[in-house]
Amino acid sequence: MLLFVDEVDWERVPEAESRVMFEKVGQWWGQHSQAGLIESGAQLQPARTATTVKFNGGKPVATDGPFIETKETIGGFAIVNVPDLDRALDLAKSWPAQGKVEVRPLVERGEA
Repeated sequence: MLLFVDEVDWERVPEAESRVMFEKVGQWWGQHSQAGLIESGAQLQPARTATTVKFNGGKPVATDGPFIETKETIGGFAIVNVPDLDRALDLAKSWPAQGKVEVRPLVERGEA
């Protein structure tokens, strides 16, 4: 699961409201981790902290900033262990924060 956030909108959220949201996310994460549904995951620093490595003519060039300019960025991710897409979507729909959640399967060995 990729957890997207609009960083500009997020920065406008009052501190008290963001504390409540983080508390709800912590409870959600804990509940689903204890149930064995979340295997791993993390919150990411804002996109402005990114360093991007691009390959120009086969040579790596590091630049400050995200690769693309976009309103929504990936704010975090969760690797979930669920039996099927329906269960993954149920989990995504229960996400307690703002933004959006994108569900993608992992590539299994032998797949391309």
